[in-house]
Amino acid sequence: MPILVEACVDSVQGAIAAERAGARRLELCANLVEGGTTPSAGMMSAVHRCVGIPVFAIVRPRGGDFLYDAADIEVMLRDIEFAKSCAVHGVVSGALNPDGSIDEDGTSALLEAAHPLPFTFHRAFDVTRDLDESLDTLQALGVQRVLTSGGAASALEGAAMLARLVRRGGERIVVMAGGGVRRDTVAEVVQASRVREVHLRGAHRVEGRMAYRAIGVRIGRPFVPDEYAWDVTDAEEIAAVVRAATAAVHATA
Repeated sequence: MPILVEACVDSVQGAIAAERAGARRLELCANLVEGGTTPSAGMMSAVHRCVGIPVFAIVRPRGGDFLYDAADIEVMLRDIEFAKSCAVHGVVSGALNPDGSIDEDGTSALLEAAHPLPFTFHRAFDVTRDLDESLDTLQALGVQRVLTSGGAASALEGAAMLARLVRRGGERIVVMAGGGVRRDTVAEVVQASRVREVHLRGAHRVEGRMAYRAIGVRIGRPFVPDEYAWDVTDAEEIAAVVRAATAAVHATA
């Protein structure tokens, strides 16, 4: 069997380019700088219309860790319904417990919402406490596929563990190698691990086409990825700004 290459994309242009290059499936994401979050309904619909290969949408409400409360799960369930209405072909998602085990209740709810679409458990798998235990749990839940680097910084470094997971999963669950897969590493990853599917970003940086550049204006800010921390709304900061702004208006009245 040929190796199935899944490309991770975040735009219509990227989806078209990946299909033309020979990718046989797409994982569609937003916010790839944080490992991918749920793409918009507009993006899902547009990509679906522009390509002829399967499009799997990631459903992840934020960056940071994969520990979700009831409100997060509710958002994810609603996002899955939107994704299905956009005619995506599969869902990529998952949830963990505080102790590093698979959140079976949360993942089961996501899996049920995605049915009958295939479900891939994303690289939250790589930060679980025991990969063997986690694979068994996912298989028992009915998850069809897991994306993993073998718990290492890259699939090449985790190739031995990937091979172990492939043997453990057998025909019951697909183990797809992802993480640092490139033209100069993919052959070794496949040969060492015996995976039949690989996942890659396959991107390069391009300069925008704006002729005018506003000097000294930054819309974003420097970002350092952190799998265990993320920004949340600070009510005290907002309240303080509201008070200060209100005071300023009164002072100039």
